This record gives sequence, C-alpha cells and structure tokens, in this order.
Amino acid sequence: MKPVAFSYSRPATVDDARACLGRDNAIPVAGNQSLGPMLNLRLARPTELVDLATLGTLRRTEEAEGFVRFGAGVTHAEIEDGDVPDPTGHWLQQVAENIAHRAVRNRGTLGGSLCHADPAADWVTVMTALDAAGIVEGPSGQRRIAIEEFITGPYATALAEAEVLVAVQVAKPSPDARWGYWKFTRQVGEFAKASAAVFVDPANGTRRCVVGALGRQPVVLPNPDAVLAGSLTPDDALAQALPGRPRSSLGLHGVALTRALAQIASGANNRGDEVAG
Repeated sequence: MKPVAFSYSRPATVDDARACLGRDNAIPVAGNQSLGPMLNLRLARPTELVDLATLGTLRRTEEAEGFVRFGAGVTHAEIEDGDVPDPTGHWLQQVAENIAHRAVRNRGTLGGSLCHADPAADWVTVMTALDAAGIVEGPSGQRRIAIEEFITGPYATALAEAEVLVAVQVAKPSPDARWGYWKFTRQVGEFAKASAAVFVDPANGTRRCVVGALGRQPVVLPNPDAVLAGSLTPDDALAQALPGRPRSSLGLHGVALTRALAQIASGANNRGDEVAG
C-alpha cells in the first residue's frame, strides 16, 4: 500500500514548526521509523508532514549540575554510542542498544518515541521509571510535564495544539542508585510483549516500579516499598494496580517485574559500579 497524498514542510525554527502544526491535519515527523509504516498502511492520513528532524534546537543536549536535558531530536544511536551524556552512568545506553535494529536506532529519536507513545516502546517505560520530564513549547511558552503525565494513553499524549516536545529532562541519580529493566520479545528487534523497569535511589528516597507494554500508558505501582521488600508479590501488585484486568493476562508482566527486581537485588545495575570502574 502507499500513503495518501500529503504536502511536506521543513521549518527552520520551532516557532515555524508550531505554525505549520496549527494547520488542519498537519502532523510532525522526526525519525519516521514509526510514522512511515503507518503512512504506507494508511493508518495515518495527514494532509501535511512537518519535518522536525533537522531543527537545531531539538538536536542540542545540555548537562547541568543536577540533570541532563536531551534535545527531543537526539537519536537512539547517539545515546547508545555515548555521543550525549548519560546521567545514569550506563543504563540509558543499555536500553538504547536493545531498541529494534541499528538502522532504526540511527534514525529514530527519543522525543519521537515518546510522542508516538507506543505502549510497548522502551523509552515510554524507562523514562516513566526515571521520573523524567518533557519540556514542551507552545503558544504560551514552555511548560514541564512529567512523562508519567505526558503519556495519557496508547498513542496519546498531553501535547496541545501547536505544541512541540523540545527536550526530555532526566535528573542525575546518586552514585548508589540502582535500576533494573526487563522486556520480553518474540525475537530481537520486535516490540515488547511485556516490560518492567525498577529504579531505586536511596539518596533521595526514590523507589519506582513501572510496568509497560500493557496496551495503555505504563502503570506506576502505588506500593513500591512492599514490592521491593518482597511482602507484595509482583503478581499481586499488578492485580491491585489493574483490578479490571484478568490475572491470566498479566503473567508475563509479573515475570518481567520479577526479573527487573532481581537485577536490583544482584547489584548488576549499580551506578556506583560504573563510576568506580
């Protein structure tokens, strides 16, 4: 199949991009790794594509004392290769190198993945676990939205009309921070059938257990302390968080969470180890 006819705009600035996106049925495109197949299948039928891939503002990454702010146009490959700072020491690199295939990672972008909001996407789950924030620019200026609130549903975000995600801000964890991430795929390069991310930073009391690939936005478990302590099993935690879902549909997700927790317990992903090494 081939896409419907559409016009193509390549704005020079974010303001120009927002003006283009204000037109009827205009949609943004960055790496085009998710939108391209949807166009060919006519699941998306825009009248105009607004290309954000070369906007300089979206390609910049800023490192400050307490955080790293990634431009939304940073590619998965740039994170994988260490071309941009990794505030977690190495976790983001590990996540990036297991996204799809290298050809996809060369083009696909962090911001594009979050804006596409595929429930099975790696960054959707991992950035929620890290309590990252999206920096959104619109007619009223910039606003900061926690990724947990930015992803509002499957393929749905909190972006308003003529707003653009310009950056993703990730706080720098302490040296004692630990994390775990596990996903199940049928074969290398496919989207996850179930995923889970756990992030613990004792220095600031952060404990987050997030389950993804649920056909909806990730679930942030409400009682992470009990899950981490072992007094609440992953299966029971999921059943409590998703009371409307049959337990039988969450078995793989429970295993993913169990394995992410095991990574935490083993110290396999300790930021201090990476710093010391």
